[in-house]
Amino acid sequence: MQGKSDSTSDMASLAQRPAGAANRGKGGWLRRHAWLVLLVVLIVAGATWYLSGGDTEATSRPLLATIERGDIENVVTASGTLQPSRFVDVGAQVSGQLFALHADIGSFVKQGELLAEIDATVQINRVEASRASLKALEAQLSARQSSLRLAQANADRETRLMQDDASTQADFDNAMNALASAQSSLVQLQSQIAQSKASLASEEAQLGYTKIYAPTDGTIVSVSMKVGQTLNANQQTPIILRIADLSTMTVEAEVSEADVTKLKPAMEAYFTTLGSGERRWYGSLRQILPTPVVTNNVVLYTALFDVDNADGALLPSMTAQVFFITESARDVLKVPVGALAFAGPARRKEAGTRARAGAAGDMATGGKARNRVATVQYVLPDGKTEQREISIGVSSRIAAEVVSGLKEGDQVVAGIVQTRANEAQRPASGLRLR
Repeated sequence: MQGKSDSTSDMASLAQRPAGAANRGKGGWLRRHAWLVLLVVLIVAGATWYLSGGDTEATSRPLLATIERGDIENVVTASGTLQPSRFVDVGAQVSGQLFALHADIGSFVKQGELLAEIDATVQINRVEASRASLKALEAQLSARQSSLRLAQANADRETRLMQDDASTQADFDNAMNALASAQSSLVQLQSQIAQSKASLASEEAQLGYTKIYAPTDGTIVSVSMKVGQTLNANQQTPIILRIADLSTMTVEAEVSEADVTKLKPAMEAYFTTLGSGERRWYGSLRQILPTPVVTNNVVLYTALFDVDNADGALLPSMTAQVFFITESARDVLKVPVGALAFAGPARRKEAGTRARAGAAGDMATGGKARNRVATVQYVLPDGKTEQREISIGVSSRIAAEVVSGLKEGDQVVAGIVQTRANEAQRPASGLRLR
């Protein structure tokens, strides 16, 4: 019995040992990989928080705009370049080597000031040769005149002798022939002298062209030739430099064919340049060139207007951002375009009747028939909103003129802002129109 009991106890012990060993193995794995389990839990929690929008929920609140005074412009925009309104290309009228340049780019020159010199060796030699030839001809003139006087005297004597029958017909004819020959010789010589004088004047002019003077007051904006360069003026006039009047600049604006019909002569325009900040230069449209420029199948027309440049801030070839003002209103109440809503067909018909009546009144008082009716969400003093009908005038892509229905300082709803729940308690920011 004791042997049986021992056997039973051993079997129970053996049955319990594997289960205990298994439990000890499982608990040891969790203890060894606790950091991995913690990392998985953190990742799942973070993803859940992110996908749910954090610890807040997205809400919507109205964006409020305050009615203020300012200027409104409806414009046609274009890009352009600046060029001097008047310029002169100074070239060489004679061939030769450029001997000297007496002015640099950016120099201001006055009319008659010496700008450049061309080597005049050839021209000087030609003038000297023409002068020597003229002197030789003038020396012959005295002898020809003496010959003419002698021939005239002989002809007069033979004429008297023939009248007294004291000479022969042959002597008389010879005297007349000598007189005619002397007269012809003198006329021929005088013609040669005149021709020589003309040639001398031409050679002297060519010599004078070797010195180039400023034809007008202005600033040298470019120099095309260098000292020592040979100029060939036989086939075309080589340009040495350009003088421009920078006191007035011309804006050459490229306007698309879709916008060019909106432009009218004398309409107001302004432009800004790179680096000029908020400074504007104003002018009025002078001309639209009829011939377009086609670039990559885009048709552009060139519009020109002039601006004063007394301070010299504008330089040739500057890039200009141009604005042609088609409509404008100064010092008026402004409302954002985003705050406006326009009536449906039925309301539009009713509003159109009132607008036409108002337009008739405007025309009677000298105003412009341009008012339209729109509605806004007006903010009441208690923060609530109500729909209000207003009349608007000139409008741009940003703001519209308030003709009636609102006053300065009023607030309207200009849109909806998406915010977090923890930000929803903050006051709605007012929209200010620039």
